[in-house]
Amino acid sequence: MTFATFTRKMRGRMRSNTCRIVLLTSLVWVIFDFVLIARYSDCIGKDGWRCKRSGEYDVELPNAERLADDNQLVDDNEINTEKSIDAELVDGQIMGQGFATGGISMTYRSVALKKWFLAPTVQEAKGKPGELGKPVKIPADMKDLMKEKFKENQFNLLASDMISLNRSLTDVRLEGCRRKHYPSKLPTTSIVIVFHNEAWTTLLRTVWSVINRSPRSLLKEIILVDDASERDFLGKQLEEYVAKLPVKTFVLRTEKRSGLIRARLLGAEHVSGEVITFLDAHCECTEGWLEPLLARIVQNRRTVVCPIIDVISDETFEYITASDSTWGGFNWKLNFRWYFPRNLSRILSKKRLFRYRVPSREMARRNNDRTAPLRTPTMAGGLFSIDKEYFYEIGSYDEGMDIWGGENLEMSFRVWMCGGVLEIAPCSRVGHVFRKSTPYTFPGGTTEIVNHNNARLVEVWLDDWKEFYYSFYPGARKASAGDVSDRKALRDRLKCKSFRWYLENVYPESLMPLDYYYLGEIRNAETETCLDTMGRKYNEKVGISYCHGLGGNQVFAYTKRQQIMSDDLCLDASSSNGPVNMVRCHNMGGNQEWVYDAEDKWIRHTNTGQCLQRASREDANTPLLRPCTYGKGQQWLMESKFKWQAH
Repeated sequence: MTFATFTRKMRGRMRSNTCRIVLLTSLVWVIFDFVLIARYSDCIGKDGWRCKRSGEYDVELPNAERLADDNQLVDDNEINTEKSIDAELVDGQIMGQGFATGGISMTYRSVALKKWFLAPTVQEAKGKPGELGKPVKIPADMKDLMKEKFKENQFNLLASDMISLNRSLTDVRLEGCRRKHYPSKLPTTSIVIVFHNEAWTTLLRTVWSVINRSPRSLLKEIILVDDASERDFLGKQLEEYVAKLPVKTFVLRTEKRSGLIRARLLGAEHVSGEVITFLDAHCECTEGWLEPLLARIVQNRRTVVCPIIDVISDETFEYITASDSTWGGFNWKLNFRWYFPRNLSRILSKKRLFRYRVPSREMARRNNDRTAPLRTPTMAGGLFSIDKEYFYEIGSYDEGMDIWGGENLEMSFRVWMCGGVLEIAPCSRVGHVFRKSTPYTFPGGTTEIVNHNNARLVEVWLDDWKEFYYSFYPGARKASAGDVSDRKALRDRLKCKSFRWYLENVYPESLMPLDYYYLGEIRNAETETCLDTMGRKYNEKVGISYCHGLGGNQVFAYTKRQQIMSDDLCLDASSSNGPVNMVRCHNMGGNQEWVYDAEDKWIRHTNTGQCLQRASREDANTPLLRPCTYGKGQQWLMESKFKWQAH
């Protein structure tokens, strides 16, 4: 072989090897690029195979390719579409930005967000019970069985079992909500559902409603937390069933009965989504329920958002819509209260759901837009979404609280006082089975648990108003709050505001008067008897009885607004000779305005000029309204160790 021939062969081999190296390198870069695209793109291809796979939905997908925001894409750097109502300055700070330095950022990095498609509408299965949320009628020959099964869960289990797990519901949203556009990229969420001895059909109907009506790319997983259930079908049978669901779903179990608070904390530990969404185990999510919740959090991660909670009848499983202007409040005993419109409150009167009107100031802040998020002083606590990192930054749940009760108010106060925002999204609606009584028992008894939890709440968050609570409910003083040093340290670390700040800026309509002259019993100087609500309801007469010194029904506040009130009831007189009734406080003076002379001890009604007088012999339990004589029968003693001078 000549040198020239050898050289030609070597050059040929080098060219061949070079081509191989170039091709191999190109292939590596192609694979690398594909992996990058797959990692950071939410949907690939015309069909969006990472958002929708064949068979994922149990219903048809007629609109699967319609991007929710296709007509109005929102830039990743400009996702706050509610600026006009969000940027509210209080004490020189914008609400919702936190009061302490550091902490989580206000918004997400773009790579943490996902593009999404509208979930399809669940079509009506005509002829089947309960479709479109209609009531179920039980045949006459099955009434006895219905009553027997009702005892198991304190709702009509027979009716629930007759309804499909995928039943259709009417679209109950406002028309403006149906036209509303949301950011094209939203954070993912993990659903956490705690249950104890829940019925099979209500639990799985909750799960299926989440799956069927949530954008699939935003639904990270569903976590079911079993709080020591005793029913066999909630064991292996449930685990095998959820393992086959089209969305990752798994069951966690507490080792012993732990209650809602600790069970939710267990579920939260396993969350992998950006947002935690807590639901109860007997709910039904409606069309478009999830997007409004996530849209608020993507704009501000310190926003905690609740849906409108509609009612699923415990007797017929009819889906009943609630007001789109729901307002959360609380009474003197720290029981949560919320607003329902008059027609619905009649339906729910037996379920002890109380009404509070949304104030005009909040309606004005929302520019009278009924679809805009509504700021609520408190939340019911069963259903809400919260950024996972913010959940822990703000202190998650108070682990010193037991089972259930008070945790919703504690979190409500904490969110507001420590720089967050608590909202209700009117465009998000979830139905909930409200029961007249609970089917569960609690270790130690319900009263003891609630008093313990409330004691922790008032010791950490209510400041001087804890004396207000204890004066009205003296039995609560016996409850031990336990060690609250960690929660007080949390409050200091987050630089939280005072409870007075909360009442002044968040809830000036609170039933706890912001300033008052007196709190305690109101005793008649002549008869030594005390004004007493007698446990009566709205629009009934105020009573008078033996002074027992135990607080409760005999505790009244004389406020800066010159009201004489007990909880949300104010003494009210519409005519010169009475009667003196207990009417819901409206804070507008008029028939509810009274003047107390601390020197001469008389109480005069401003509108009529008459004075409050002791009861007559004919009716010893009812005080009177009579012309002022300033005699001893019209003298009333307001004497208490706890006494504030109103500003």
